[in-house]
Amino acid sequence: MILIKDVLNCIENFAPPALQESYDNTGLQCGDINQTATGALLCLDITAAVLEEAIEKKCNLIIAHHPLVFSPLKKITGSNYVQQLLIKAIKNDIVLYACHTNADNVAAGVNYKMAQKIGLVNTQVLQPKKGLLKKLVTFCPDKNAEAIREALFNVGCGHIGNYANCSFNVNGAGTFKGNENSNPFVGEKNKLHTESEIRIETIFESYKESQVISALLKAHPYEEVAYDIYTLDNKHPQIGSGLVGELQNEIDEKAFLLQIKEVFGAKSIRFTQFLGKKVKKVTICGGSGSFLLKDAISAKADVFITGDFKYHQFFDAENKIVIADIGHYETEQFTPEIFYEVISKKMPTFAAYLSHLNTNPINYL
Repeated sequence: MILIKDVLNCIENFAPPALQESYDNTGLQCGDINQTATGALLCLDITAAVLEEAIEKKCNLIIAHHPLVFSPLKKITGSNYVQQLLIKAIKNDIVLYACHTNADNVAAGVNYKMAQKIGLVNTQVLQPKKGLLKKLVTFCPDKNAEAIREALFNVGCGHIGNYANCSFNVNGAGTFKGNENSNPFVGEKNKLHTESEIRIETIFESYKESQVISALLKAHPYEEVAYDIYTLDNKHPQIGSGLVGELQNEIDEKAFLLQIKEVFGAKSIRFTQFLGKKVKKVTICGGSGSFLLKDAISAKADVFITGDFKYHQFFDAENKIVIADIGHYETEQFTPEIFYEVISKKMPTFAAYLSHLNTNPINYL
């Protein structure tokens, strides 16, 4: 029996809610996550048609990229479409869940899916985030070091880029004296003891802190565990906004935009003037990415693909890059495929469905 919370755990392990932007409302929108999951419908937006599709497919879980509830609600009376959809979902015992900017910020998320569709290689996060990393320093007897490191690695410590199980270790001497109420693992009460110890240093993502401390305390033999936690200013290379990558073969600017138009099914592309050179390096951002233009220029990219550029922002290209605004929906439309891949990998027999409804509210003549 698979519970809805089991399915959502898969999604949150992939894109932790702690990685959402401060303005966002990622996570549970309504419903009981402790009920048995009958199926999940995966979509970009929750609309009346999507809700009907979930009912027809007997899915009691909808996982969307965009939150239905974005602004605070003071009442639910059915006075607008958000309230109407919430009421209908609740009446039909359907859980609504959103995985939004946290899915944008993870390395294998929305932008990586765009890069796959385009065929980009050598991809990197365009604007890595700061303040997401912490360092743990702890001390333990020599013979316990391996077990403690393993416990820490098992909860996510020690990841640096493409490397795992990273730590620094140095031998030293620890001193301590337990009082009458102590129960020392080594040494005796009321006697100063010197123990050959190893200092272990490793990094972890800040939102994992409680898990890391719990694992340390469980694995450590001492009655009182000495440890320090430092907040780091380092950028996290695998978490952040946008993506930069390269095409395997350079291509003419117009030919590239026509290719993008076809891949993303864009009805139109708004773009700045061509610069008369081949396209090799490409920057992308799903959704609204104008805030990354300076980063795209600094990366010496030839083209920046995103959505929602305003009129005056196109001037900021300053003939240094080609901005290609293909639309908000168009850049994010493949996001439900990510959810499907994540769920299918962990729960291959679970009924997860991709909604094939076009929820783009923008039409073109």
